[in-house]
Amino acid sequence: MQKVRPKKHLGQHFLTDQQIARNIVDLLQLPQETRDVLEIGPGMGVLTQYLMLKKDLDLTVIDIDAESIVYLKEHFPALRGKIIQADFLKTDLGGIFPRSLSIIGNFPYNISSQIFFRVLDHRHLVTEVVGMLQKEVAERLAAPPGSKVYGILSVLLQAYYTIKYAFTVPPHVFEPPPKVQSAVIRLERNSTEYLGCDEKKFFEVVKLSFGTRRKTLRNCLKPYKLPEAVTSLPVFDKRAEQLSVADFVELTKLVEANV
Repeated sequence: MQKVRPKKHLGQHFLTDQQIARNIVDLLQLPQETRDVLEIGPGMGVLTQYLMLKKDLDLTVIDIDAESIVYLKEHFPALRGKIIQADFLKTDLGGIFPRSLSIIGNFPYNISSQIFFRVLDHRHLVTEVVGMLQKEVAERLAAPPGSKVYGILSVLLQAYYTIKYAFTVPPHVFEPPPKVQSAVIRLERNSTEYLGCDEKKFFEVVKLSFGTRRKTLRNCLKPYKLPEAVTSLPVFDKRAEQLSVADFVELTKLVEANV
């Protein structure tokens, strides 16, 4: 059978290094007795082939690219009805998976942040994520408070997941080689079921707080029109990147109580 290379789509670069592929798959731990695994953007199946060697998981793959789907169906017949042609960003995971699942993939660079926002939407379902993405984005997600790259997704993801920066991946192991460094990270769902504040308001406060990074929270949160007795508190002299998840929870409670 002639080998077909799927077209590059959505900014995706296909991994060609088999050892790195094995290392990525080995990061998958299936926490909380998770069996279902969803691979995003499998392309030519460089991760898929090693995932299928694991007997303790039930694998489904999803790709938006028609050529990739044809290739996967030809080369991985054992997956049968587990190959889905769809846009992950528009997919209701709850409609496919009745129980918790892990997610893995070489994520398209230009939608990697959107993938993680989608994970947040399904945080009640997604217990683990192992993903390869642009190094700068990986560093941002795993960044601690006080870091220059600590931002909205850092806070929102760290509220619900423990994040580990696993390793860096050089450009030459991809086809075509990206112009940037890549990295692999692993997220595992933490024990937080309830933040202790309104979660929708928490998301809103975090996003508004990082609206203008150089400004203090007093300026960033002006749209709430909080009373001066509240905005004179020391926390409002800080900038968003100085606050931990717990600090943002307390800030959200303050906003809730005064708007």
